[in-house]
Amino acid sequence: MRCCWQPGDYVIACDAGWHNARRLGLVPDLVLGDFDSSRRPEGLGEGELLVLPREKDETDTHYAARLAAEKGFAQATLLGALGGLRMEHTLANLATGLWLENQGVRAILEDERSRVQYLMPGRPLRLARENWTYFSLFPLEGTAEGVCIRGAKYPLENGTLTADFPLAVSNAFAADEVELTVAKGPVVVIATLGDGAELQAGEQAVDLFQNEAGGGKYSTGQFLQRKAIKISAGVGFRSGA
Repeated sequence: MRCCWQPGDYVIACDAGWHNARRLGLVPDLVLGDFDSSRRPEGLGEGELLVLPREKDETDTHYAARLAAEKGFAQATLLGALGGLRMEHTLANLATGLWLENQGVRAILEDERSRVQYLMPGRPLRLARENWTYFSLFPLEGTAEGVCIRGAKYPLENGTLTADFPLAVSNAFAADEVELTVAKGPVVVIATLGDGAELQAGEQAVDLFQNEAGGGKYSTGQFLQRKAIKISAGVGFRSGA
């Protein structure tokens, strides 16, 4: 998953994610969490550690996402936010990604076999084939209307997706890029590798979210969260600027 970041990225490690960051050779800019799944890291300087209460209304990941939005990042990639032993956290992270999109922050959730993005009204999404075999669309708020899928094996024009019928599951690329649009209702878009395929290091280029900072420089933000990147049992979550 090293292809998912570059020098200058802003890294937030959530809870036990700081262990995984260390395994990946990353030094987090900020470690935060209630540390219910990990001991608190030691030796961090002022502003490098944020301890959250264990009883709160938002997950550690969502708190990190809110910080990213407040810092003005334009894009965020969450690594390690999919799968794991607790399915409810995967669903919670999908909700956090939608929240980021509603704040104007492009959100990506990625692991070694899948990439999750969001299709929003008025914001077309171009999905490159790269190494992906399938892509699927699911409505997030009951019904999505005016859905268009172009450049795919199974195209769709002005279609309607509903929560109780998976019409747009397991589509395939007919071109190097598919164009997706929706008129009403947010849609989650999932690109996946084929059965038995392996994601080779360096083969996947992740669009890094860039945010204009002082002096005309740009940076990308990342979060590392527990339950993430499956590199020697590691987990990660990233968000970008």
